[in-house]
Amino acid sequence: MKSPIAVVVLAAGAGTRMKSALPKVLHPLAGWPMVRHVLESAARLKPSRIVGVVAPGAKDVAAAFAPHSRTVQRTPLGTGHATKTALPALKGHRGPVLVVYADAPLITTATLQRLVDACRKAKSAVGVLGFVARDPSPYGRLIMRDGRLERIVESRDADATEKAIDFCNSGVMCLDGALIGSLLGAIKNDNVKSEFYLTDAVAAARAAGHVTIAVEGEEAEFQGINSRAELAVAEKTLQQRLRAAAFEAGVSMADPDTVWLAADTKFAADVTIGPNVRFGPGVSVASGTEIRAFCDIEGARIGRDAIIGPFARIRPGSDVADQVHIGNFVELKATRMGRGAKANHLAYLGDADIGAASNIGAGTIAVNYDGYGKWRTVVGADAFVGSNSSLVAPVKIGRGANVTAGSVITEDVPAGAVAFGRARQVTKKGRAAPLRAKLKARAAAAKRAKNK
Repeated sequence: MKSPIAVVVLAAGAGTRMKSALPKVLHPLAGWPMVRHVLESAARLKPSRIVGVVAPGAKDVAAAFAPHSRTVQRTPLGTGHATKTALPALKGHRGPVLVVYADAPLITTATLQRLVDACRKAKSAVGVLGFVARDPSPYGRLIMRDGRLERIVESRDADATEKAIDFCNSGVMCLDGALIGSLLGAIKNDNVKSEFYLTDAVAAARAAGHVTIAVEGEEAEFQGINSRAELAVAEKTLQQRLRAAAFEAGVSMADPDTVWLAADTKFAADVTIGPNVRFGPGVSVASGTEIRAFCDIEGARIGRDAIIGPFARIRPGSDVADQVHIGNFVELKATRMGRGAKANHLAYLGDADIGAASNIGAGTIAVNYDGYGKWRTVVGADAFVGSNSSLVAPVKIGRGANVTAGSVITEDVPAGAVAFGRARQVTKKGRAAPLRAKLKARAAAAKRAKNK
């Protein structure tokens, strides 16, 4: 039986280049804090434990690791020291230990698994993920000999021959859990910064006669994020990955570069998406549905064969059933739309339940907030709500009821009833011309007074 995996996630960096009160690893990427991407990739390995290494006082970062273990690196003394602080949480673990970085969120589970598998096969003490860099100048070089990793040379310490090597260090390592304590204990801080570097574990393992290896991955997976500009580049990379996965799932996108997805967006086959659509976290879309241009959807479930948009906004807590039509400039918030219900134009439905096959007219508002609390509006099946109606919650419109256009409804409407709540129209024949003359004279007088 294979020994279990453990994962150590280093998240104690200060992130000063982000110039933000928000800790670097909590900055969003495809709708998730970047550290969550790393945790999700690690969790898919089904490790026996995940340990986060955080800075002192970083309560929000520590909370992002829940329910996993957290340990604190009280003094920033390098990556080797940070990994060493995780050893108490690894007590008794004898299998592979992956060390990954919370600010490198594009790493995939498949690549991590390849590293672990290679380390198990080679029975190595240390395995390193490397990549062939387009521009290797900023990176440490992986020096290979006879298929084994001989050493890691930092760019500033490399000679001309070593600088010509384009196989570079990603920083991601796999260490033998039975040896990790001795390997980290052998790392010295005899360098300019007086820090303990995890990369020195390779030399420590070699000196003890152990096998060390390197496994090649794609450069894009190892992109670290230290600035807002790098975060934007990572977002672009991740969006391309998410769009490619959507295409593979059977989704059509007319202009994919303008469709923005969250990391957890779920599509069934035969979904069609127009240009300039944004999906926030927590969205699922069933098959046959069309999302038209310029829609914004977050925290919502969209059923089969629905039509959404264009220019629709669906906010968290909404549930849109099969064959629903949500038209242009319609906003839903925490609203359930029954099968076949329609709201085709210019409506706000907040905290509402709209029954199956009901029609919500243009300009209708579910008046859900009274300044102190939010209340629900319930519309039964097969009901009709006319244009420019205000449904003042809490209120119920019964099954098959008809609310006439322009009504303000403040009381429940029984099933099958007709309800209206508007002022009676008054018509005065022949009075339009005198009224216009009066208004014109008043405006002229005001203008003369202003010019004096």
